[in-house]
Amino acid sequence: MQSNSPKKIVVIGGGIAGLSVAAAVADWADVIVLEREPHLGYHASGRSAALFTETYGNRVVRGLTLASRLAIVEGGFVAHRRGALHVGWSGDGDAIDRLAGELQALVPSVRRLWAAELHALVPVIAAEATCGGVYEPDAVDVDTGKMLESSASALKAGGGIIRIGEEVRAISPDGGGLRVETNAGVYTADIVVNAAGAWVDVVAGMAGLSGLGFQPKRRTAFLFDPPAGTDISGWPLVVDLHEQFYFKPDAGRLIGSLADETDSEPCDAYPEDIDVAIAVDRIEQATSMRIDRPSTPWAGLRTFAPDRTPVAGFDPRLPGFFWLGGQGGYGFQVSLTLARLSAALMRGEPLPADVTALGVTATALAPDRFLVPAATP
Repeated sequence: MQSNSPKKIVVIGGGIAGLSVAAAVADWADVIVLEREPHLGYHASGRSAALFTETYGNRVVRGLTLASRLAIVEGGFVAHRRGALHVGWSGDGDAIDRLAGELQALVPSVRRLWAAELHALVPVIAAEATCGGVYEPDAVDVDTGKMLESSASALKAGGGIIRIGEEVRAISPDGGGLRVETNAGVYTADIVVNAAGAWVDVVAGMAGLSGLGFQPKRRTAFLFDPPAGTDISGWPLVVDLHEQFYFKPDAGRLIGSLADETDSEPCDAYPEDIDVAIAVDRIEQATSMRIDRPSTPWAGLRTFAPDRTPVAGFDPRLPGFFWLGGQGGYGFQVSLTLARLSAALMRGEPLPADVTALGVTATALAPDRFLVPAATP
């Protein structure tokens, strides 16, 4: 006889991935979120550039993003209509034309800007220095703090529990479920959700599983002042076509970055002085800006699966062990949709129709795609 009692779910990781999925299942499960750090969103979620753009990522990521727009708008998580601009330089005209065509097919509001139009939008880029760019006017800044708090509040309202400063030490089978041992106690669960960000493969190892090949990549950023007397409030995110740097307004100042992706071990990432210096030089070479005092540098880890598509699904090697990782640099723009479809997968239900209509399938997200089939005897 099947039990009617709620499922017990332990979510490992208190970033946006873990919090949003915990909130999504709280109405039908008893949920506990375990976060090793002293506060939520400590690592990647607390260090995001906070932009929602429908042109970023591969086909699956774009589908997840498109499915998330309504929830982000209706949830009141839009902080500013920002726009995003890919800038080309001398000799990049054909590449910009191709990119404009590709992105317009995905997002009709995208348009090709010519040199004079680009200069008018971002005056620090001289018209003679650029062949123009590709502009996505509907990209928006996301209030990441509000998103984290909203998911945490929804979880608590549904009876869920958050434990901070609690580190998982081991995961093992326990009857028909799983046993999770931490530095503070022991939990039993029907489902364990591995939403540990850069540590997803490490957490899998605690359960006796080999990892899926996730790779954390460090990205460094810093703040700097705009040119004196310049109104930057209408500037978009400006990204070099070759992803050599980016800059964007933030609370009256500018965020600059090398747009780097440096392989890293899972860690509390710190900025490298050389990365800041190279980014400053590239921004100065491309614009009329002079950055005298870059300040408040920081670094975060953006963790990708080998195919740069997020992973969401049960591991066939250990019943009840659910992967939710590899959100890379797309976390805040895809997390609410990944939470909904993960909840459906955990209940054995079809994926939401609005998500599948955008070409997202359970197979495309499943961890199985990285597992070598067992040899036939």
